[in-house]
Amino acid sequence: MTAPPPRAMNQIEALRRRPIAATEKGFGCFGADQAISAAALAEQRPHAFGSAFTMPLLILRDSALTHNATAMADWCATAGVLLAPHGKTTMAPQLFARQLAAGAWGITAATISQVQVYRAFGIGKILIANELTDGAGIAWLAAEMAADPDWECYAYADSVAGVELADRALHEGGAARPLPVLIELGFPGGRTGCRTVAGALEVAAAVRRSRWLELAGAAGFEGGIGAAASDATLEAVAAYCRQLRALGEALAGPIISAGGSAYFDVVARELTTALATPGPAVILRGGCYLTHDHGTYAANGPDARHGGPGLIPAMELWAPVLSRPEPGLAIACAGRRDAAIDQGLPVPLRARRPDGEERAADQLTVTRLDDQHAYISVPGDFELAPGDLVCLGISHPCTTFDKWRVIPVVDDDYRVIDAVHTFF
Repeated sequence: MTAPPPRAMNQIEALRRRPIAATEKGFGCFGADQAISAAALAEQRPHAFGSAFTMPLLILRDSALTHNATAMADWCATAGVLLAPHGKTTMAPQLFARQLAAGAWGITAATISQVQVYRAFGIGKILIANELTDGAGIAWLAAEMAADPDWECYAYADSVAGVELADRALHEGGAARPLPVLIELGFPGGRTGCRTVAGALEVAAAVRRSRWLELAGAAGFEGGIGAAASDATLEAVAAYCRQLRALGEALAGPIISAGGSAYFDVVARELTTALATPGPAVILRGGCYLTHDHGTYAANGPDARHGGPGLIPAMELWAPVLSRPEPGLAIACAGRRDAAIDQGLPVPLRARRPDGEERAADQLTVTRLDDQHAYISVPGDFELAPGDLVCLGISHPCTTFDKWRVIPVVDDDYRVIDAVHTFF
């Protein structure tokens, strides 16, 4: 394990002491004299239920976060790969620090705006898993690289035109050293990336001719090949990874990178198979492992194939029951403003009465969400009343994190011991 850079730790400590405003969801009933911050919550350890927190409330379970960070680091070490988790999942520097402390190689970004957040918190190694075509962003990048010669930053290229644009913009921005780039290989119907290995080699030749770019290897993203982990999808992912491996070998760069959150087991297997020794460093980029989920990744990820690190869902949304307006229906106060719906509806896990008694809620089903309401199907023999709380598991944490600016972290007794700030 390696500690995050001192600058990062200083910024994280300052963030822990930043006052949490009463305008943040869930925190509006704390008194002005309580000076609530992540650090203060760690000292006071208020209970998530029955104290000043208002509902609905998204929480993160500390023990699951710790388990997942360590389990993924161990899995990567065994698989012979490095990890640069995608920070867009959480946009939470406090969680980046956990990932780096567990041994992550660096943090992945998709945009210059995300890189600017990372740099504000002292992240020293950043992989931009995207092409750069915005002149203002490239100029900022050039200045940042010139100001900090020790900062490692990588980006993508997938066209000769893009290489020429980036090279010119870096020069105009006052670049002091070349920007390392990975040639991105895509696939038909996918997003960015060269559609053929031959096309990728042409882009690599353009990078070699440029003044302010240098070739660092190959990269790609397999997640768009298919959403369900069918045998056909898994084989298509494997075939794509074999193409990416061939490109990486042809380029002979120091890095080859792929691996979202759904198929990183296949990626690690294919990208480390038959590579020359010493070969390029294989860097995975999945970000959802830290919280995992109760939906798409639980059903389709490596653990579902018994080839993963054994991840535990860390994210829960607690919603109060508002109404039982008709038989078989409960309305709870949580909606699209609170939870992701792009890859599945929330999953009822447990119900909690006002006296603290909990029971399994797997008989319940969320059938739809409005902005602030969840429609829950309730069998006739299940007791659920207004004022009860329903614990909802989340599918696809990426698009749940961005709905909360401050998220309490709880221990296994649901005492709040931290609070995570997000920067979307």
